[in-house]
Amino acid sequence: MSGARDAMLGRIERAVRTGRIPSAAHDAAGAGDGDEEVGRAAPSTAAMRERFVVEARALGVETYVEPTGTAVCDRLRTLIAGLRVLTWDPDLLPYGCGAIVKGALAGSAPRTEQARAEAGVTACHGAIAETGSLALIAGPGCSHTVSLLPPFHVALVRPEDFHERMGDFFTARADALAGSSNCTFVTGPSRTADIELSLTIGVHGPGRMAIVIGP
Repeated sequence: MSGARDAMLGRIERAVRTGRIPSAAHDAAGAGDGDEEVGRAAPSTAAMRERFVVEARALGVETYVEPTGTAVCDRLRTLIAGLRVLTWDPDLLPYGCGAIVKGALAGSAPRTEQARAEAGVTACHGAIAETGSLALIAGPGCSHTVSLLPPFHVALVRPEDFHERMGDFFTARADALAGSSNCTFVTGPSRTADIELSLTIGVHGPGRMAIVIGP
């Protein structure tokens, strides 16, 4: 019995070590009354991008920051080369990347065909710097299945997609959220753990994820 207990406590200790805990400096900066919160300066896009990249990579996301739209397209082309692709409406992909996925399966295709896709390509409606999360609002041409069914999800992010916190995203996209049936938040590859904290990747969604950030 003692051996089983020690093994379980050991797994908990290892899991705790992987948790990302805000620093004391961050906690202090976030503390204070409501007036201080309202008056705080919004971070620059560059600062939000930098933090987003750090958080996303800590989650196991392949993250690329490209200097030009052409470089974004080239990166996407490399990532999905040889794969059966499911995509949002090509017209909704930024940087002209719709041309890269021309002829790919769309989110309106029969579900049995979508299930055979090897990669899903989307843009996003929000990139949350604080957590490295993406927000995908379902709507015409933006099927939620594209980011959920294939084992590999590639997302394209623009500078204007960045928000410091989840609350900032909700405020900025309130109208779009009110008019949508679904909003998916993606925080790294899909992962789940059993009662013994044995972590498994890719059970309930993509086990691999890449984010390409453009200029």
